[in-house]
Amino acid sequence: MVEGAVLLREAATAGLEVECQFVAADSSPVDVGGSVFRLADGVMERVASTESPQPVIGIVRTPHFDRSVLELADFVVVADGVSDPGNLGTMMRSAEGSGADAFVVTPGTVDHTSPKVVRAAAGSLFRLPVFEVRQIDDLRRSNLVTIGTTSHGAPCYSDVDLERPIAVILGNEPRGLNTNLDVDEWMSIPLAGSVESLNVAMACSVVCFEVARQRRADSDTVEAR
Repeated sequence: MVEGAVLLREAATAGLEVECQFVAADSSPVDVGGSVFRLADGVMERVASTESPQPVIGIVRTPHFDRSVLELADFVVVADGVSDPGNLGTMMRSAEGSGADAFVVTPGTVDHTSPKVVRAAAGSLFRLPVFEVRQIDDLRRSNLVTIGTTSHGAPCYSDVDLERPIAVILGNEPRGLNTNLDVDEWMSIPLAGSVESLNVAMACSVVCFEVARQRRADSDTVEAR
């Protein structure tokens, strides 16, 4: 379910099929195709998932990406048991914005197609390949170096080589990643003061754009030679 004209247009631009639109009584449908159903006064407020709903809601076919995308990926972001839809959607935006090839969710992670995730992802869900894996070990088949994130006791994220083919793994909001998780390496974000940890979406943004920085710096060095 996609709420609002802006997101519906983004979905259509990404090549997704809009199956139908539900339009508030005093509004117009978006020119993206699909059957149009007009709602009586007050109905949109009862069926929408927000207090101040958009005047149009669309049902969009879930994007499908071939598994080979994951197998050939060079930079993957993994959400392991992330439960807050706002966090998950924001992580997807950071992943796409930093150049990730794919996004992975594990069992226990909130449904990545839920309306709140769709809103928070702000269109990234339509473009960024998202895959589900049963366990982290499944990523090893893709020859990615698995790097777990932790709040303490690991090398600083900026000291880790992030130019290799990597899968960066971030865990559940209150618990983080299980320290017994079988990953290749660990990294942390050093914090000042008494702050114990960052919000998972914030941590994802910090790490993702460090990946982008390292790879951009390397590219600039190669071009300068």
